[in-house]
Amino acid sequence: MRDQAMNRGTFLRYLSLILLCVFILISSIVYTRFFTKEEIPEGIKYTQTTTDNGVALHVLQTEPDHISLLTINDNVVRSGLPGINGGFFWEDQLLSIAVMDGVPTNRSVKEYGSGWFNTKYDRGTMVYDRITKKVDVQRVASADDLRITDETKFWAQGGVSMNLMDDNRWYQIAIDEEGLPFPSDKRLRSAMAYDTSGDIYLIVSSTKCTAKQFRAAIKSSIAVGKLQEGIFLDGDGSSQLLAGNVKLKGDDRKVVQMIAVNGEGR
Repeated sequence: MRDQAMNRGTFLRYLSLILLCVFILISSIVYTRFFTKEEIPEGIKYTQTTTDNGVALHVLQTEPDHISLLTINDNVVRSGLPGINGGFFWEDQLLSIAVMDGVPTNRSVKEYGSGWFNTKYDRGTMVYDRITKKVDVQRVASADDLRITDETKFWAQGGVSMNLMDDNRWYQIAIDEEGLPFPSDKRLRSAMAYDTSGDIYLIVSSTKCTAKQFRAAIKSSIAVGKLQEGIFLDGDGSSQLLAGNVKLKGDDRKVVQMIAVNGEGR
């Protein structure tokens, strides 16, 4: 009888341990399903990779119709909106183009600091034409110079050209002709690119790197063989990303404008 009682006690302990493990496994699945994945809207794919040159990239892949350019005057993480930081700025003034359907994101049409101009330079500006459904990068100084089908049906995000297809001249164009800030410093970096199918990639590094290292990391790991063109966005402390539970706050500073991903077609 004593042996039977001991065997029964051992069995119950093993059973309790098994049930506890099953409970932990189910709880983990439920947490992942409802508290992690569900926070990223449908229509957005998040990936993270560390490339051969040691640069860690965080990437949001989506369709161009899911993109919204917004003035937030806050940190991207605190905005609560999935997306990344936008173009260059000074205090509350945008120094890069940021226009949605003919309206600059920060104040009035043709007003300085509104997002109507790429200040000082003709700079690489990513443009999506809602009529033709085409994405391209155009070097312009102002939204007035954009080549579009309908002035009320497009978005345009300014930055600095990456020239992903021109490994010989990209650096000279980015620095000498478009004024990319601090190209040789190791800083956090942000970018926006598109591939042959028209998908958009919003990219933020969590590794401090030079512009050359950042560009090389993007070319070696994102839509390899299909990536068409891209632009450098503002960087360093302004490099920010929110994607579900992934929160990159840069140095916690406020940015004027962000590139949000609403996960819904327009």
